[in-house]
Amino acid sequence: MNKVQEKVFGLFKIFVEICDKLQLKWYLINGSALGAIKYKGFIPWDDDLDVGMPREDYEVFLEKAQDMLPENIFLQNYKTDKKFPQIYSKLRNSNTAFIENGAKHLDINHGIFMDVFPLDGYTENGKSFNSLRKKILSWKIACAFNDQSSMKIRVRNKFFRMLGCHRRTQRYLENNERSIRSSWDGKQQVCNHGDRMHNKGVLPKEYYGDGRIVSFEGIDAVVPYMTEEYLSHKYGDWKSELPVEEQRSHHIAVVCDTETSYRKYIDFFVEKQ
Repeated sequence: MNKVQEKVFGLFKIFVEICDKLQLKWYLINGSALGAIKYKGFIPWDDDLDVGMPREDYEVFLEKAQDMLPENIFLQNYKTDKKFPQIYSKLRNSNTAFIENGAKHLDINHGIFMDVFPLDGYTENGKSFNSLRKKILSWKIACAFNDQSSMKIRVRNKFFRMLGCHRRTQRYLENNERSIRSSWDGKQQVCNHGDRMHNKGVLPKEYYGDGRIVSFEGIDAVVPYMTEEYLSHKYGDWKSELPVEEQRSHHIAVVCDTETSYRKYIDFFVEKQ
């Protein structure tokens, strides 16, 4: 492991310990599940770690975990860090810095992190007015980021920022969460609404099941029970290696410091709103 991965792995071990104490269900998901199967740990060129939790377990984690965490570890979501523009949570090491380019202007905790996603039951309603309303709501939330990925997104973000939407992130996220919250039981599909691969975030419930135990950097971890089906849904031909030019993290950090708190850097970047 490199130094960033070591810090992320430290967060993961704390997460697992808390979930064991609270008897909560969780899974390694996304690239972390892929890394566990292909490399028995992190994807070598990645610094990411993603876990998913059924909604009811996720809510218990949010309620109880912060009091069980070491002083320097912060459980971040839109409720604990009001300008944080995501529908999921992060565990952050406040004694480190990982300031991503698209979020560098936000007055939030920017420590090295792992992601914690709620997994919700899902019913497909088709392309209804309600679906369009949800999409517009997600655009209002996303405009908080300084996204430079395409001209279309830049123009869209600029429009919503002109309307002042970036100042109402917490309110929009509360509305969004109310609209997507549903029970784990009784639905045949499961959705991770925070998945950046939006069209890959919905899977059959049986893919997750009760999970199965695999090794991740030498400790026991849980991945979706139908692991190969899960990975094929997410990544297609996941057994093949990526071309060398694509072997890079999707996180672009302007500051990465494993030994110094983000607080040393934050005043340089944060915009005054």
